[in-house]
Amino acid sequence: MFKLCKLAYQKEDQRCYMISYECHKAKEDRKLDTGSCAQIVMRNKNLGIEEYRFLLRTMVSSGIGEETYCPKNVIEGREESATLMDAISEMDGIIFDTLDKLFDTTGVSPSEIDIIVSSVSLFSPAPSLTARVINRYKMREDIKAFNLSGMGCSASVVAIDLVRQLFKTYKNSLAIVVSTESMGPNWYSGKEKSMMLSNILFRTGGCSMLLTNNKALKHKALLELTCVVRTHIGSNDEAYGSCIQVEDDLGHKGFRLTKDLPKSGAKALTMNLRVLLPKVLPISEMFRYKISYYRNKIMKRPTPRAAGPGLDLKSGIDHFCVHPGGRAIIDEVGKSLALNDYDLEPARMALYRFGNTSSGGLWYVLGYMEAKKRLKKGDTILMISLGAGFKCNNCVWKVMKDLEDTNVWKDCIDHYPPNNLANPFSEKFDWINDESMNFARREDYLL
Repeated sequence: MFKLCKLAYQKEDQRCYMISYECHKAKEDRKLDTGSCAQIVMRNKNLGIEEYRFLLRTMVSSGIGEETYCPKNVIEGREESATLMDAISEMDGIIFDTLDKLFDTTGVSPSEIDIIVSSVSLFSPAPSLTARVINRYKMREDIKAFNLSGMGCSASVVAIDLVRQLFKTYKNSLAIVVSTESMGPNWYSGKEKSMMLSNILFRTGGCSMLLTNNKALKHKALLELTCVVRTHIGSNDEAYGSCIQVEDDLGHKGFRLTKDLPKSGAKALTMNLRVLLPKVLPISEMFRYKISYYRNKIMKRPTPRAAGPGLDLKSGIDHFCVHPGGRAIIDEVGKSLALNDYDLEPARMALYRFGNTSSGGLWYVLGYMEAKKRLKKGDTILMISLGAGFKCNNCVWKVMKDLEDTNVWKDCIDHYPPNNLANPFSEKFDWINDESMNFARREDYLL
């Protein structure tokens, strides 16, 4: 009886509800289509025709559409000379915009917030970003503030897990999590292909969330956090270096994405799901899988290498919120988990409309599901995030009520998914695949 009571108490002690979340949509003058992106790339005088062809080929096949957003200093042609004020202005624009909306929609006063966590990997000013928030909204002097940096695209789940752990100590509390990335000062100006990819994939975006462990606010909650599993394989040298901020041979700072990235991601995801899935799938499904596994082993049949194949994930999970890090990442996760086009549609559409917004990306995917009215009371959502380190941080949410808010997708959700995701500039840039152009002058092909 004592053990049962202790287990029940621990479960009550781990409550974590999401009251609301708000994603950032930049101003119209920050929109970046493929043509504009190509013009920005051409300002880099270090590039030759081969590098230019590589970037254009990546642009038209990236799965990113024509309405993503770019930092102001890059739009204005100052990507190689960003100032501290450019970085601060970019963060203020995203963080304050989402928090203003969050406080307005929930009716919660900034003075009621007990915990605040920011997750921005590439910018850590002094005073901190949370200090800027506290100063802007005149929050209480006893607020608990935390700043996470260097955590990569999976930082949002790390921040949520931190709040969940803090909730064990601070009862009946309200917490704010802010997840975004500093893009403007981190534009790569060199010509190393593995480092140029970040210029193509990453875009401006972010999200703020309001969480609580107060049971009295449960009726206001959108989601309840039921499980978090974090996996870190940074002890492996290949995984550690597969997604890393470095300087090239000429001293240009940037983010290197190596060929080991897909393998590292698959390894981390497999290890994570081996721990997470037994916590969320029915016992009957796990039992069936074990029987099948040992039968194949006895009969010397090949067994699935990943955690997903062979398991019916949909027996315990209704929706899959995959990090929109790139078309290849989404496709690989879908393949390893045997997900169909319907399951991957939210991630693909978030990538197409907003690009890779780093740690804020998961919430654009969630917003798409909500805007499409897919999320019904009692449904479960698996969030899958991958990030530098190398890390795989996943969590499972339970939907507390039917969700139908169109949120950041309000002006375009009726047009999604589009009939054709092909980049409209594919034909215009068809010369990039012509091998006879290897020795052409780039000046002949300026836009």
